[in-house]
Amino acid sequence: MVPPIVSIIPIFLLFRYLQLLNTYTGLIIIYTGFSLPFVTWMMRAFIQEVPVELDEAALVDGCSRMTVFVRIVLPLTAPGLAATAIFAIILAWNEFLFALILTTTSAITTLPVGIAGLVSQYELLWGEMSAAGTVAIIPILIFAMSVQRYLVRGMTMGAVK
Repeated sequence: MVPPIVSIIPIFLLFRYLQLLNTYTGLIIIYTGFSLPFVTWMMRAFIQEVPVELDEAALVDGCSRMTVFVRIVLPLTAPGLAATAIFAIILAWNEFLFALILTTTSAITTLPVGIAGLVSQYELLWGEMSAAGTVAIIPILIFAMSVQRYLVRGMTMGAVK
């Protein structure tokens, strides 16, 4: 519930102390830290919809807890997992503030920061920004198309008896 701008100074100081500025590891840690609560909150609702009777029946049949999770719960929550993955990846892909503050070299800069770098004091490079925006959309579209079958299956799962 805290806006990210509030925590940027302590995170910057911590990452400077841990020497994680200008590293992929630092960005991965910060993106994971900020998307994990959202993913947990969203997946909790999908996992709660799985009937407890299925878990109990599998345990009676001799499955371990891990086998129950992998063979029963995970396939039943695949649509929720796909939707959550799309949201988490879009959140990380479009994140601007932390990438701007925690990276200073062009070798580690993310795409949103690079696109924003095309705006200068004297000119706007409209053609380059449009091309970069189009290229930035392609990976997200490919990922969304690859998980689309799980989303459609999840929406129509209870429609027909």
